[in-house]
Amino acid sequence: MTGAPHPVTVDRYDLSTRYSISRLIHGGWQFSAGHRLSQAALDDGVDVLEASAELGVTTFDCADIYTGVEELYGRFLRRWASGSNDAPIQIHTKFVPDWSDLPRVDRTYVHGIIDRSLKRLGVERLDLVQFYWWRDEIPGFEDAARWLDELREEGKIRHVAVTNLDVSRLRYLEAAGVAPVANQVQYSLLDRRASGPLTRQCGSSDLRILGFGALAGGFLTDRWLGEPDPAEHANRSLVKYRLIIDEFGGWQAYQALLETMADIGSRHGVEVSAVAIRWVLDQAGVAAVICGGTRLGQMKRNAAAFSFELTATDVAALQAHLDQAPGPSGDIFELERDRDGPHGRIMKYDLNRE
Repeated sequence: MTGAPHPVTVDRYDLSTRYSISRLIHGGWQFSAGHRLSQAALDDGVDVLEASAELGVTTFDCADIYTGVEELYGRFLRRWASGSNDAPIQIHTKFVPDWSDLPRVDRTYVHGIIDRSLKRLGVERLDLVQFYWWRDEIPGFEDAARWLDELREEGKIRHVAVTNLDVSRLRYLEAAGVAPVANQVQYSLLDRRASGPLTRQCGSSDLRILGFGALAGGFLTDRWLGEPDPAEHANRSLVKYRLIIDEFGGWQAYQALLETMADIGSRHGVEVSAVAIRWVLDQAGVAAVICGGTRLGQMKRNAAAFSFELTATDVAALQAHLDQAPGPSGDIFELERDRDGPHGRIMKYDLNRE
């Protein structure tokens, strides 16, 4: 890299009136007990989260189905509250009832999961709950969303959002009287499915995108530049995003994109990860980008995305690769929703029980 270090201020976004989030969100999936396939040592989770908050990354993402993560965030909140820092913290979680539980989801079930999240986090109100429903053939999708909205009206939830829903499913919620403020979906230089109907929906409504996977599980970082295609993967993120690389056009096409990203990063004095995040932040409808980090220093490198702007030349160089990519094709979460396909077969569907 060339150039002097840039001072970094993490931008913020007003997701609604009186609710501001950091445009870089610290994601929690990589902290979950089921994520890692290797047993490599991690830095202390609370230390890592606290370091992010001190950078200005004050918004954190977790889920009811990320085993152990809501409890970890609860410990972080208690430490943060006991310290000298007074910056408010925002915690986003999810409500994703298990595949096998969907036939029995009722108001009591919904209240039970939300109450459990409140207890795990040690808070009286959840800042934002993102909802997903696995099976179209099982009724209850709209009812569950309405019950979450009731909890919002009661004060247990500040904002109702969704995750991995395409526009057709969002319209069912609209007809049911539920207006989510955000949709958390996969969005990266390798996966631009969100740039279609969902982006157009954002342009005609108050809905905004919270993009995850901007770093493709780590594949869009300096670590993989010039590396051979691995025979096996250290964790579930790499398994998942290696499939996305196949959809993009394969290892050679991915490495060519990575080389261009490295060249751009060098000109701006940042790493590949910052280029990857900056590109997603610049896309229409995107409020924030969610990035994981289990080690000290990772989020600081990611926050460098706020230290520069992509030039028209940079954007054109990246777009040249995207124009040649055959995929991923289809709508939001369409590949992953197919349980018999390669993307669906690697997923876990009953994590609340686990």
